[in-house]
Amino acid sequence: MSRVAVFVDGANMFYAQKQLGWNLDFFRLLDYFSRGHELVAAFYYTGELNPDPQHEAFLRALTHHGYTVRKRPVREILDQQTGKTVRKANLDVEIAIDMLLTQDQYDVAYLFSGDGDLERVVRELRSRGKRVYVIAKSGMLAFELLNVSDLPRQYLDDLKAQLERTERRPAAQAGTGAPAGA
Repeated sequence: MSRVAVFVDGANMFYAQKQLGWNLDFFRLLDYFSRGHELVAAFYYTGELNPDPQHEAFLRALTHHGYTVRKRPVREILDQQTGKTVRKANLDVEIAIDMLLTQDQYDVAYLFSGDGDLERVVRELRSRGKRVYVIAKSGMLAFELLNVSDLPRQYLDDLKAQLERTERRPAAQAGTGAPAGA
């Protein structure tokens, strides 16, 4: 039985959901990708700008369902070329560190991000014998990640039936049970 770890780039998935027009159910995601395997780790990375009770309830629900939530303050940066304020949390380093520090615990990693900055860690993990599958929205997957990830490729666009949030439940009550394989 393969040991599986899941790494979710929350900001990347937020924008993917907006483009897809449907919401991911992060509890179903864990169950789907760990089915028939041993789930050994699940991480969710997010930035925080202002206290938001609804977002905090969502993050608590993720924690109760087996995710380790990593938060980082969002910085507001003035784009010198456009004059617009850009908000960034830059959690790529945290994702890469967790993927490397936990590598002895898993055989297979599922990375939910299309961010090309993660290319190096994916390449390094594969050179160490890990299988790394990158799941992103088509059109939001950087060529660098596409080039180094394992096959078969899966796109969120094709996983609606398996991953769409269909149940309207309060975020604080969602996913109170243990994930499959945990």
